[in-house]
Parts: sequence; C-alpha cells; structure tokens
Amino acid sequence: MKTKVVLITGGSSGIGKAIGIHLSTLGYKVYGTTRDKNKYPSFSEFPLLELDVRNEATIKSCIASLLEKEERIDVLVNNAGVGITGPIEETPHEEVLKAFATNFNGPLNVMNQVLPVMRKQKGGLIINITSIAGYMGLPYRGIYSASKGALEIVTESYRMETKSFGIKLTTLAPGDFATNIASGRYHTPVFENSPYREAYRNTLEAIDADVDSGSDPAEVGKKIAKIIETKNPKPHYKVGTFIQKFSLTLKNLLPGRWFEKLLESHSSH
Repeated sequence: MKTKVVLITGGSSGIGKAIGIHLSTLGYKVYGTTRDKNKYPSFSEFPLLELDVRNEATIKSCIASLLEKEERIDVLVNNAGVGITGPIEETPHEEVLKAFATNFNGPLNVMNQVLPVMRKQKGGLIINITSIAGYMGLPYRGIYSASKGALEIVTESYRMETKSFGIKLTTLAPGDFATNIASGRYHTPVFENSPYREAYRNTLEAIDADVDSGSDPAEVGKKIAKIIETKNPKPHYKVGTFIQKFSLTLKNLLPGRWFEKLLESHSSH
C-alpha cells in the first residue's frame, strides 16, 4: 500500500499544524496550505502550498501542483477557519459574510475541486474540522456557531451523495484548544453605549481565558489519525474535554430552556 497523501488546509499554525506534525510522524505524506508562504520562511515540519479557500483559482493551482508531485490525494482535512465574536445585532454584515466565506463556502470550494480527483481514484476521505460550538447557538459567538453548524449539516449531505464513488466524509468537532485563533479573530468592538456592553465584555474575557487554558492541539492530530485508520468513519466525531463533549449529551437530554440557562451561566463567567 502506497503512503497516503494528506492535504490540510490552514496547515501553517494551530490545529492544522498540530495535525500535520502528528501525521508526519506516523509516516503519512503531508502537505499543508497557507494563504501566504512568505510569512513562514522557516517552516520545516512539512511542505506548505499556497491556497486561499475563498479563491477558486488558488485552490485549482494548489491541487494541480500537488497532483504533479504525488499523482493522488487520499485525505483532505478542511481545517482553515476564522473566529468571529459579537452581539449579532451589532456585528457588521460584511464580517458575517467574510466568516461564512472562510468557514462554510471555503471548505465547499476545496471539496468541489478534490472530489473529481477522488472519484477518479475510486476512493478518498474528507474530514471537515467543525467545532463543538457548531452544535449550539452560543451567546456572542452565534455567527461562528452558525458557520460551523452549517458545515456539520452539509457534510451529512455530501457523505450520502458521494458514498457510491467510494469517497468517505466525516466531521471532527474540537472543543477549546490552545491555539492562536484569537489573534486572527474578528471581534465586534465593545461599544460604550451598547445594551450588550457588560455581558459581551464578560464573554470576551471568558473566551480568551478558555483559549489560553485550552487542551494540547496534538490531541486533535491523534484523533484525525484514528479516523484515517477507521474503515468506515461515522458521520461525526468530537474531541475535547469530558465536559465539552458531555455538553452535547446534555443538549439532547435536557429541556431546551434548562440547557439555555446552563449556556448563559457558563458564558458569563
């Protein structure tokens, strides 16, 4: 069996880089993508290719150059994403569109270019990185939750549509991991005259604390490796602390208003 070729979008930092490093140590042939290779002159963990998930021309040229090198793509990990926070009422709509352009349209753009390759190979695996936040509408993170939730749902459809071609799709929803996502996040300013000022400010502080104290992203790499080695992956996987994963069980078990109260109390601490 030839070494599997893995393409990871957003592979230059954070979770994507951690996935790439772990898979490389296991012997996979890993390629990561980044919008601008010049920003990472000393990056040596695995080869980086230029790709912007919002730009179809860059996706086509990235895939063409990868096929030239390896002649196949066995696994696509759609990891590129952006954070966004703010009261929905006060979040500029252009920022909402930008978040969806990267977190939802972006993975679709990449999948649609990779699917013909996998169909020709008569097989392949696509793993879409979503978020535990995608399973619930979190206060002041509603747009992020919605973009990741949309990716969860659309993956279910792709999965059924492409099954007969031997292509497998799944999602992996991480909880809070220690990454640099906060630095690239768009956050609506805390306006002094905003009716949301106090609650939103508290939530921002809580989010930053969660990111700083998050788990090691290498855990995500280990989970990805397990999924790749699984003969028939399930539609959805989660990775994170017990309480993060348990929150999804609670959402299914508790009456809606009780679960809402839990979320409200957690987000304001």
